[in-house]
Amino acid sequence: MNKTHYLFMSLITIFLMTAFAGNSYPWHDETHIAIAKAAGYRKWFNAVGADMAKLKAGDVEKFNHFADNPRGTVVTPEMVFEQVKKYNRPDDPKGHLYGAIIASIRDYLRYRQEGKYGEYHLAFCAHYVGDLSQPLHNTLYDSYNRKYHKTTDGIINDEVLDNIDRIKIYPIKIESEKDLAKEIARIANLSMKKGYQIEDENRLLTKEEAYEQISQSASLFRAILMYVGKIN
Repeated sequence: MNKTHYLFMSLITIFLMTAFAGNSYPWHDETHIAIAKAAGYRKWFNAVGADMAKLKAGDVEKFNHFADNPRGTVVTPEMVFEQVKKYNRPDDPKGHLYGAIIASIRDYLRYRQEGKYGEYHLAFCAHYVGDLSQPLHNTLYDSYNRKYHKTTDGIINDEVLDNIDRIKIYPIKIESEKDLAKEIARIANLSMKKGYQIEDENRLLTKEEAYEQISQSASLFRAILMYVGKIN
């Protein structure tokens, strides 16, 4: 293969990866860290790990970060549980973010019960819970989503660590996986509604809306930390 042909094929590959990668970009690093900090997670610095894993794990990890929901979808607890078995599976390009949250908690609890170091599973959970409030992680990856996704991810990234006090913690109580699935579904529906709202209005998410969204994630993750006994 000559150099010209190699360069051409490389450019085509990059284009295809970019065009059809799906909406797997997350909130940017500082936003994920801020969510974990606001939730009271002592190892907040691990909250970006799931994105780092995508560099080498590829589709095995990527599809854990979003769920492509057509308009009119109502996310239910049953849908959340149905996605659990798809965790880490590369053959589900529609995404299974909701199931990934529960599956990662199960992995954490199993590792802990077996006397193993399970903290990384909880860190993956922290990241997925952060992605749950990004509106465009809950809508179809259409032309609007492709155009505005990365900008939405970074909408408050350069300031959020200086404004953690703007992240509100709402009372959420989780005593079972059923409770958790209900909360995941609730936030997913709120996020999806917001995603299609800003698409219909052909605008970006505002900073105020972004803080409202990540407050949902921080509140849920704090409840999860209490559920697994990491904080009181």
